Amino acid sequence: MTSLWIKDVRPWGGPATDLHVVDGLFVAAPAGPEAAVVAGGGRIALPALVDAHAHLDKTSWGTPYRPHSAGATLAALIDNERANRGDLGPVRERAGALLDRHIERGVLHVRSHVDVDPTIGLDSVAGVLAAAADRAGQVTVEVVAFPQSGLLTRAGTAELMAEAIDAGAHLIGGLDPAGFDGDPIRHLDTIFGIAADKNAGLDIHLHDRGTLGAWQIERIAERTKAFGLPGRVTIAHCYALSTVDDVRQGSLIELLAAADIALTTTVPGTTPQLPLARLMAAGVRVGLGHDGVRDLWSPYGTGDLLDKALMLAVTSGYRQDADIERTARLATEGGAAVLGLPDYGLEPGCRANLLLLPAESVVEAITQRPVDRTVIAGGVVVS
Repeated sequence: MTSLWIKDVRPWGGPATDLHVVDGLFVAAPAGPEAAVVAGGGRIALPALVDAHAHLDKTSWGTPYRPHSAGATLAALIDNERANRGDLGPVRERAGALLDRHIERGVLHVRSHVDVDPTIGLDSVAGVLAAAADRAGQVTVEVVAFPQSGLLTRAGTAELMAEAIDAGAHLIGGLDPAGFDGDPIRHLDTIFGIAADKNAGLDIHLHDRGTLGAWQIERIAERTKAFGLPGRVTIAHCYALSTVDDVRQGSLIELLAAADIALTTTVPGTTPQLPLARLMAAGVRVGLGHDGVRDLWSPYGTGDLLDKALMLAVTSGYRQDADIERTARLATEGGAAVLGLPDYGLEPGCRANLLLLPAESVVEAITQRPVDRTVIAGGVVVS
């Protein structure tokens, strides 16, 4: 039995208390005199950060900086990546370097979309799974088999997606069934069919805006119910929700809530942010993701999810403490709800995954993003 006594910390910025850990779990009773001690010094304790939308296989983290070389359209970005991804080096090494950065910053849970196509096959899936296995006990990684180059436009991709689940991937992905693949009904029927056959969840990129995107949300909701997958479907980005009128937005939110479809945001710079308060009031699960970090899509990203939380607060025009704190909830509890993480939190019975931050409040932790952090995974100090 191993035990840890975390002294004088303030969960979520509340009153000071001690946290006790036995065999990797928080316990109500004192851990005992034999416990290792971490001096909290009055720091804030947050549950581990959850990156609910990442692309670990694409990163160039840990490699020399390279100028951005892609055009502005989605097709140009995809073509540029396909042409140059072979120059980046092994996926296992790059994904591992970024995971190490995540761990250092307190991001201990990641859902990563990983490219699957006839050219690379399942190599990137294998590389990300290997990088995660190298860090077992420190970080958990869910892999989404992702048809970045198109599901229907590249023959053999759908079959590879099914094989990816057999190889260890956890979810089936999708990409703009109408706007990119051009056949939304066939695209959705294909990925929902694979998910049902493999007993897997889905996480679908949906960039299409306005009424076209809204129409696809409705079709996704229909299939979520028809295939018996409520609670197991996520729509990433979901720009349509922010680019329709209020009445249509309200009906879509009701539809998402009724089908228990989750959303993730990566804080777009060119589209209005998701209506977070409205979504939360309806009970829709929403998580925050870093998206790509220093890759062939953009030079941005730091691997610190608190940076994304700050961006979300700024671009949403938040000034009130309750609003800014909401971004921290998305980066933690929101992401945990999207991923369906068991035993997540700071209560007895939860796995002791947390970070300690020198800040007076959660709002200060978001606005200042302290560099000094103590990160604990499973009751073990890992950073």
